[in-house]
Amino acid sequence: MVLETPRLLLRPYEPADAAAFFTVLDQSRERLKTSFPDRLRAVPNQAAAPAQLAAFTDDWQAGRFYVLGIWLRETLDYLGDICLMPQRHGQAEIGYYLAAEAEGQGYAREALAAVCRFGFGRQVEAQRLLIRCYADNARAQAVARALGFALQTPVQPEAPAWFRFSFWDSKPPSPAILHFVRHWSAGD
Repeated sequence: MVLETPRLLLRPYEPADAAAFFTVLDQSRERLKTSFPDRLRAVPNQAAAPAQLAAFTDDWQAGRFYVLGIWLRETLDYLGDICLMPQRHGQAEIGYYLAAEAEGQGYAREALAAVCRFGFGRQVEAQRLLIRCYADNARAQAVARALGFALQTPVQPEAPAWFRFSFWDSKPPSPAILHFVRHWSAGD
């Protein structure tokens, strides 16, 4: 299965993609460590890349997780990846990253539009798509909004004051994570 956009090809990984996949991850470790820690742990070196790509294939076949590499159509240069994870109650979560040199050129918007069509389509049949991003990631927020995602405040019970503030816990507060949601509509 290949998703095509005017400038991009999005497709499941093949074994021959391991070197390109690892190279972008390795060059992006510092940028991706908070957003994609599991991916970085799973691929600490190039020797681990083929096993991760094989796991993506298994997940795809089971319908658990759909990971697509992103390539430029004209040159077939590898840019990053985008994934869709079905969840409960008709929701699927989308995550993506690009190589640093590919950012700021509209590739994320183009790839996200294709994955939204895929997510709402027959294979996944999601009714709602979710993107989570850090509050300080203005680019990710702009991409989500450009594709019709709306900011949604997650409902969480208020913790008691004694639980929220602990003199024994000196960890800095983690950055706020925003939830952007897009619901299926007849136009999708």
